[in-house]
Amino acid sequence: MNPRIAFVAAPVLTFAYGVLRILDGLDGSRGPGLAWTTGHLAFIGALAFFAVTFREMRRLAGGGRVATGLAVAGHVGIAALIAQFAIDIVVGFRSADHAAMGVLFDQVQSVPGVQQVVYDFGPLLFFVAQIGLVLQLAVQRRVKAWTPVLVVADVMVPFVEKDLMPLGAACLLVSFLALARVSRASRAADGRHRVAEPAVPAAV
Repeated sequence: MNPRIAFVAAPVLTFAYGVLRILDGLDGSRGPGLAWTTGHLAFIGALAFFAVTFREMRRLAGGGRVATGLAVAGHVGIAALIAQFAIDIVVGFRSADHAAMGVLFDQVQSVPGVQQVVYDFGPLLFFVAQIGLVLQLAVQRRVKAWTPVLVVADVMVPFVEKDLMPLGAACLLVSFLALARVSRASRAADGRHRVAEPAVPAAV
């Protein structure tokens, strides 16, 4: 997949999830229903694109131990979030109303390890990796100093007020557009370097 597409699609789908979440809550409760399911599917799609951006940011950072460790942690976080959102979708399909969803969520989260891995610690790795990778690129001066600031803003917004997620996603889109430009320039330079390399004579 073209990383530049992922750098745009991830924040756009996150924005869509944020908007659908707001629409879903207009009646005073969230889920079950079309907005609940569609919003969660949008964010699962965003997570798939985030996986591509993590791999590309690792490459841009030079692929060292720190970048590799952060990328691996990010993928673990993505897996935890996908599991969380898949559970939400299944609970939504199996529930007649919001109250019934609460009962099913209690049953799922009471399974040993699920609360810690899927809801608490696991998802944090996604945010840590996202911030860590872009900070590393800023330290290496591959991106401007304001780029990680916008990424941190996107990460912090849901912890302050989840209804501000579309605003956070807009900040992320601005920062990821900068990363997309860096990615394009880097790959173009790599292509020129390969073309410029002299051919190795065949062994006689």
